[in-house]
Amino acid sequence: MWRKSVSYFQHRKGKGKVKMPYRPSGFICDRLIRERERRDGEGSLIKPLRFNSQDFNTIKEEYLQRKTLFEDETFPASVESLGFRDLGHKSNKVKNIVWKRPKEICENPQFIVGGANRTDICQGDLGDCWLLAAIACLTLNEKLLFRVVPPEQSFSDGYAGIFHFQFWRYGDWVDVVIDDRIPTSNNQLVFTKSAERNEFWSALLEKAYAKLHGSYEALKGGNTTEAMEDFTGGVTEFYELKEAPKELYKIMKKALERGSLMGCSIDSLVPARYETRTLTGLVKGHAYSVTAVEECKLLSKDTKVRLVRLRNPWGQVEWNGPWSDNSKEWAMLSTADKDRLQHQSAEDGEFWMSFEDFKKNFTKIEICNLTPDALEDDKIHKWTVSVNEGRWVRGCSAGGCRNYPETFWTNPQYRLRLLEEDDDNEENEMGCTFVVALMQKNRRKERRMGGNLYTIGFAIYEVPKEMHGNKQHMPKDFFLFNNTKARSKSYINLREVTQRFSLSPGEYVIVPSTYEPHQEGEFILRVFSEKRNTSEEIENRIEADHPWPEPSTPGDDSEEENLFRGMFQELGGEDMELTASDLQQVLNRLIIKHKEGRSNCFSLESCRSMVALMDVSFMDGTGRLNLREFRILWNKIKHWQRIFKHYNSEDCGSINSYEMRNAINDAGFRLNNQLYDLIAMRYANEKMNIDFDSFICCLVRLQAMFRAFQAFDQNGDGIISLSVLEWLQLTMYT
Repeated sequence: MWRKSVSYFQHRKGKGKVKMPYRPSGFICDRLIRERERRDGEGSLIKPLRFNSQDFNTIKEEYLQRKTLFEDETFPASVESLGFRDLGHKSNKVKNIVWKRPKEICENPQFIVGGANRTDICQGDLGDCWLLAAIACLTLNEKLLFRVVPPEQSFSDGYAGIFHFQFWRYGDWVDVVIDDRIPTSNNQLVFTKSAERNEFWSALLEKAYAKLHGSYEALKGGNTTEAMEDFTGGVTEFYELKEAPKELYKIMKKALERGSLMGCSIDSLVPARYETRTLTGLVKGHAYSVTAVEECKLLSKDTKVRLVRLRNPWGQVEWNGPWSDNSKEWAMLSTADKDRLQHQSAEDGEFWMSFEDFKKNFTKIEICNLTPDALEDDKIHKWTVSVNEGRWVRGCSAGGCRNYPETFWTNPQYRLRLLEEDDDNEENEMGCTFVVALMQKNRRKERRMGGNLYTIGFAIYEVPKEMHGNKQHMPKDFFLFNNTKARSKSYINLREVTQRFSLSPGEYVIVPSTYEPHQEGEFILRVFSEKRNTSEEIENRIEADHPWPEPSTPGDDSEEENLFRGMFQELGGEDMELTASDLQQVLNRLIIKHKEGRSNCFSLESCRSMVALMDVSFMDGTGRLNLREFRILWNKIKHWQRIFKHYNSEDCGSINSYEMRNAINDAGFRLNNQLYDLIAMRYANEKMNIDFDSFICCLVRLQAMFRAFQAFDQNGDGIISLSVLEWLQLTMYT
């Protein structure tokens, strides 16, 4: 069989791209699939991805024809969808929960009653005020709202028990399909509800978001910005109110005018006091929505007052200080101003307070700035956005922060090119303003398995001019002898860390990392700027130096030549050829001799790979090695052995997997980060070390695969076409 495929190497011409009749699994292949889908328009607002491969229109039509109501098997009406600990099987909280459809809860259920607004969101028994605060902000912008909540849905025309919602998820828009069975207790909704008993859009939106993250319990506790970004694809900036800029009121006013979403909260140093009411009526550790910022002239004075309107997602419990619903301060405003501010006395969770009291009482504010697709009507401000996906892999690219210089350099690196300076600002300072946003992926969904948010951050380094355009991964020494040009203010355990910078035009390297090394996870790195910029992952070349070292041609009295001949005669018989088993014996004898008695034994599997390598390289397909082929292989092994000894600094018989990148480069291979990650996962042991046999096996396989690809790539364009048979022959043998 192999002889036939070798012949195919010699005559086949490379045509078109690799064709695969199936989808291989795994992070790398999934990433390639996602990139292809983006090129086809998948993942955009116009063509969102289908979450769990469920197509809303197809399913709805199917159930309308069946004349039955949809039941979602991917998010069933069961305890598994409720949660895993506090809402899991052992919890008393779930015993009285009954899943019901809206038509079983009330008469004449409606999707939206009188328009979707912020009073439609009242918190239930789930600690997701952060989510509800973001939904309340969303209702202030109808255009944004109806992207997330498609409005053409109802419980009458075309009703089949199926609804759908759209969210931004790590760079893609996804369409999430649900059925309308909702958790109830005593015929009341357990979680989010509307002030109108027969209105259900907010409860169904919460269910779709819970499905996106795996369960309702996964939504317990969070940051308003997380949901804001999932509703818009925007980027959030934080302001600590104690350190707020002088122009904060102007920033807030302008942000709301542009449709930005805004939330705020009061930190509590004591976790037990979260969501406890203070004497002023405000709640610590609780998320509020900022829904308006206004300035009014006082009747009795020739002065103005700045006011902020906030909403408590509970739908009750309000500020009771100055400018609260029934305070005397409202008498100082004209009737026209009170009408403009829509002032009313109602226990609905919404209230006004002065801007000064807002700064004194609240701890931080979060503003979610919208991306270009949300700002298409905004003539003043547009973003340039670069999005990069990445992954930290233990033992290869999970290097931790700068406190760990031996591994920090192995983190993924991204080259940032700032191309245009800002227009003159008020201080007449020049530079390129940009926002870096580092977001860790899927940590909320992994809570079920005990996963928590990592502490993350990033550092930015300036690239020397002589290295501009060089896409090489920056080595360890670069970071040892160069200071950061900018960095995230702190490492913090939030889903996303963002910060605004202003730097001179030029090239920079952004290094995202977890605080501690060896922490595995996926992330996306986004760069936003008002002017042009580009960012891309460093080291996307994949190439190898193919020349073999020439076999030595010693005289007949050469000690090594005589040793080789003796072994071949002993093991290879009259044909003077070695099988993989014979090769194992020869190499282990030689290694012991050259290692001064210390054995680094080759496995039979490694020797089989070496025989396959020589078959691919010399196109003979015999499954054996002759003396000439062995000499060539031996010289290569000695070269690789010297590389191994260089990085085996402690003479412990293995090298650290983080050093594997350098060792592979020294062996003549240049790979991208995804391939280095795969090598660490494939060849490192549980302590993230790679022994000599695994090291040689990895290099042999790399050499063989490069040579096989080169044999197919007759046109030299880096693209080949394989049938399934050819693909299996190649991968199974080499």
